[in-house]
Amino acid sequence: MSFSSNCKAELCRIPITRRSAAIAESYGVLLYCNTFSPHLIRIVTESEDFAARLPRLFKKAFGVEFDTLPDGASGGKQIFLIESQEKIAHIFSAFGVSAKSSVTLHVNFGVLEEDADRFAFLRGAFLAGGSVTDPAKRYHLELITSHHKVSLEACALLLDVGFYPKALSRGGSGILYFKQSDTIADFLTAIGAPVCAMGILQAKVEKDMRNGVNRRCNCETANLTKVVDASIEQVAAIRKLKKSGQFQELPEKLRRTAELRLKNPEATLSELAGQSDPPVSKSAMNHRMRKLVELAGTQ
Repeated sequence: MSFSSNCKAELCRIPITRRSAAIAESYGVLLYCNTFSPHLIRIVTESEDFAARLPRLFKKAFGVEFDTLPDGASGGKQIFLIESQEKIAHIFSAFGVSAKSSVTLHVNFGVLEEDADRFAFLRGAFLAGGSVTDPAKRYHLELITSHHKVSLEACALLLDVGFYPKALSRGGSGILYFKQSDTIADFLTAIGAPVCAMGILQAKVEKDMRNGVNRRCNCETANLTKVVDASIEQVAAIRKLKKSGQFQELPEKLRRTAELRLKNPEATLSELAGQSDPPVSKSAMNHRMRKLVELAGTQ
C-alpha cells in the first residue's frame, strides 16, 4: 500500500458515532468526489477501506443506501452511485440547500459550526479528493475538487482552523496543497491520522540525520583534501631545498621541521606540532611550513 492509502486506511478506522460528524464528513466527500449534482451522485475510489466506510457513513448521515454498489472485486476503481431524485433531494436538504435551486455548489458553513465537524469535513475531503506523497521521497499533500468555489471556501475553512494552504488551478480543478512536513503532520493529526503523521515526522528526522552525516562527510573529505594538497606542496618544497643544497643552511628549527614532515607526509599540522621536540603550537608549525615553501620558491 502507498503512504496515501495507509493514511486513508487509518482515517477509516475512526468510529462513526455522531450524526453531525457523519454529515460533515459526507459533505466533504460529496464536494470532493467525482460527481455531486441534483441528478447524480457518483463516488469513485481505489481505497478499499474508504469503500467499506462509505455505505455506513451515508446510512448514519442521511439514512439512505447507495443505488449501485461496487461488484465486490478487490483492486481497481470502485464506483458508488445514487440516482434516485428523492434520495439526492434528501441529501441536499441535510446541507441546508435545495437540489432544485442549487446550480453552483458551495460550502454551507452553517453545517460546520463546531471544530470537530470542520475537521470531519476536511477528513471527508481528503478521503474523496486528497493524496499525500511518501515522506521518504518528498513532502506534499493536496486536496482536489472540480468545484472552484468549493476550493476557495475550503481554503477559508482551513485558514479558520489554523492552516495556511497554497492554492492553484490545474486542468479545471481547484487544488489546495501543503509542502511543509510539520504542517502536513499537523493536518493529518487534526483529521484523525496521528500514526501517519508520526511517520512523516520520523521520516523528517531520518532525512535530517542523513543530510547531517553527508555534510560532515563532505566537510571531512574537503579538509582531508586540503591536508593532502598542503603536504604534497611542503614535501616538494623540502626536496627542492635539498636538491639545491640550501637544506643544510636552514636554521635548526626549520631543518628539524622539514625532516619531521618528510617522515610523516600524511600527518596534519596539529599532529606534526605534537610530534615536534619540543612540541609547538599548530600556528607555529604552520608558520614554519610556509617559510619552507617560500624559501623553495626563491630557488
